[in-house]
Amino acid sequence: MKFFIDTANLADIREAQDMGILDGVTTNPSLMAKEGITGKDNVMRHYKQICEIVEGDISAEVISVKYDEMIKEGEELADLDENIVVKVPMTADGIKAIKYFSEKGIRTNCTLIFSAGQALVAAKAGASYVSPFVGRLDDISTDGMALIEQIVTIFTNYGYTTEVLAASVRHPMHIIQCAEVGADVMTAPLSVIKALLNHPLTDSGLAKFLADHEKAALPVKQ
Repeated sequence: MKFFIDTANLADIREAQDMGILDGVTTNPSLMAKEGITGKDNVMRHYKQICEIVEGDISAEVISVKYDEMIKEGEELADLDENIVVKVPMTADGIKAIKYFSEKGIRTNCTLIFSAGQALVAAKAGASYVSPFVGRLDDISTDGMALIEQIVTIFTNYGYTTEVLAASVRHPMHIIQCAEVGADVMTAPLSVIKALLNHPLTDSGLAKFLADHEKAALPVKQ
């Protein structure tokens, strides 16, 4: 399973890259705004900076909701770098745009997926990725992970090459569960990814090793 980081924060992206575990980045207008990045030129420049750090795919989301505007904006994003994947919302115009981009060889990520039907339509239109939102479904007492498993099964049944990108991942167990049900990719904030490193027995074990080393290094009393 590929690890993407869900952020527009360059420091977090660099840290994940330095850990040697980063396969890509997902962003959206909310994440850009969180970093204080506004205005088209600044946003485009920021995407270029991300592309200079990361070798894998970077999802860059269109702001437009109308087909013609999505096409114009998506083509501008795709021209920034070969690793840019145009992120398109799950709407009727979005599906039309995905079909267009697919025919032009521009890769896409269909976002805001909340049902298997939506994922299936996006895959049929030629989406490179579909992004089901696990955490947001959990928030309304719906099993987000069951949706990931359902989409994986459907895509496997019919040989779709569209990758299942689990989004809105909130905690380490979400990551493990995504791996268990066969998600191709998961995207999460750096804090969630780093939480996989932690275990109290690791901490206590390391503390004991260090304490024993200190004892062994003490001079022997004559």
